Amino acid sequence: MDTHDYVTYQEWGRNFFEVAVTEERVAAAFADIAGDEFEMGPMSQGPGRIAKVTAKVRIQKPQARRTIGDTITFAIHIPLEIDLLIDLLIDKQRFVVDGDIALRATARAAEPLLLILDVAKPRPSDISVHVSSNSLRGEVLRLLAGVDAEIRRFIAQHVCDQIDAPESQQAQVIDVGGMIDTAWTGV
Repeated sequence: MDTHDYVTYQEWGRNFFEVAVTEERVAAAFADIAGDEFEMGPMSQGPGRIAKVTAKVRIQKPQARRTIGDTITFAIHIPLEIDLLIDLLIDKQRFVVDGDIALRATARAAEPLLLILDVAKPRPSDISVHVSSNSLRGEVLRLLAGVDAEIRRFIAQHVCDQIDAPESQQAQVIDVGGMIDTAWTGV
């Protein structure tokens, strides 16, 4: 046993967090929670709420950047691709949209021996979208209908709902003590 470099319990705990909670693991966890795609709409927009907006949102591979300080935090970016359709009853305009969801998370320790990834709920300002149209008419329609803001609001609400979902809440808590019990007894 003299061949080991001993550390304090506090140092060991800090080392455990830095080794266990990596950018790759956090990004993979968000990929599992976020899924592949979802649909939104139809939503009524614009003057007289005459425009009906529908979208198919495809979620790309999340990326996480870790910052190690007093706490271990993550800046997570989830790229999006969106197919958007605005239906005015007499005319339909299609748009190509790419975007990004910016999330923040903190790795925390809790009793008795839990590792928790605490995810802050996004605001619409944490969602960026870039909308392109093939026509001037489409651009004018997009601006009049307030489509960009509505997409940001809807995606932020969808992500908040996903964060609050029971399976997501469960995925954010890792019972290290339970894992040790299982490994120790071989069950």
